Amino acid sequence: MNSHLRRAVTAALVGSLGTGVLTGCGGDAADGKDSKTVTLVSHDSFAASKAVLKEFTRKTGYKVRVQAGGDAGAAVNQAILSKGHPQGDVFFGVDNTLLSRALDNDLFTPYEAKGLDKVPAAFQLDRAKHRVTPVDYGDICVNYDRAYFERKKLAPPKTFADLTKPAYKNLLVTENAATSSPGLAFLLGTAARYGDHGWRDYWKKLRANGVEVVDGWEQAYYDRFSGSAGGAKGDKPLVVSYASSPPAEVADAKSKPAKAPTGVADGTCFRQTEFAGLLKGAGNTKGGKALLDFLLTKRFQEDVPLNMYVNPVREGAELPEVFTRYGTKVADPATLPPRKIAKNREPWVKAWSSLVL
Repeated sequence: MNSHLRRAVTAALVGSLGTGVLTGCGGDAADGKDSKTVTLVSHDSFAASKAVLKEFTRKTGYKVRVQAGGDAGAAVNQAILSKGHPQGDVFFGVDNTLLSRALDNDLFTPYEAKGLDKVPAAFQLDRAKHRVTPVDYGDICVNYDRAYFERKKLAPPKTFADLTKPAYKNLLVTENAATSSPGLAFLLGTAARYGDHGWRDYWKKLRANGVEVVDGWEQAYYDRFSGSAGGAKGDKPLVVSYASSPPAEVADAKSKPAKAPTGVADGTCFRQTEFAGLLKGAGNTKGGKALLDFLLTKRFQEDVPLNMYVNPVREGAELPEVFTRYGTKVADPATLPPRKIAKNREPWVKAWSSLVL
């Protein structure tokens, strides 16, 4: 998942994971089967608290070395290029929009992680073979600026269909589906809602209603969106972002408001599930398996929300108060099978670019 939200909120954490964690931008895999270092290859947004990672070291004897490789797409590409001679032991961060690509390239050694019995089947997209282990999930949704809609005495949109109505003309900014993970997810959400051909007609209506397209999430959320507390106060009260954006907006506030300044149109959401897997050719398979087991423990799963601003997949893992109080629980997000995404991603993005840009 190319989670710019997490990157913006947790960049400092990634750079200061501290005791028990080594970080690096290059180098070889862990040194042999007896190594006491297990290397986690990931996108830039992986983050975990010091205490949790120290607990993994205490319980297993392994230290975690985190090797970041850009956004999710770049990290998967690098893993494919180094197939058979991986840069680490475990890969974290391939989501359902890229999963088939990783599996078709045979990147992972099957392993059924301990704790999978606590993970709902809906998240186990490779349940028959266990080449990947689900770790977290999040929803890409349209966010709205509460103050704008209250000031205008206008009800915020709830669904994809609402966004094409005259009342919301020129109010929405989204990201380029060809260059942005949230932008791609929003496109996939419309394809899930309107079908293989109907999504094109939908985007024609959205374009006629004045949708603005920018390159990436930071530009959309911080420059163009009017509801971002840390942004430049743009003039667009609707933006494609994350269901976890409202908790992120208030997480560091000294005085917590009654409501987050932003809301979520929960009928516009597309679900992304993020996975980890044991890389084929890993130098430390025993340590890699131990790390996969640990990623599903209640301890790690409850550490996920405030470090990576996504939801745990493990049943019974408790959410922090800022999530339960300000977050949106999306009851019926749009989804597409990974195979369908793999088959259609490139032609859909090409068609979208012709229609919208």
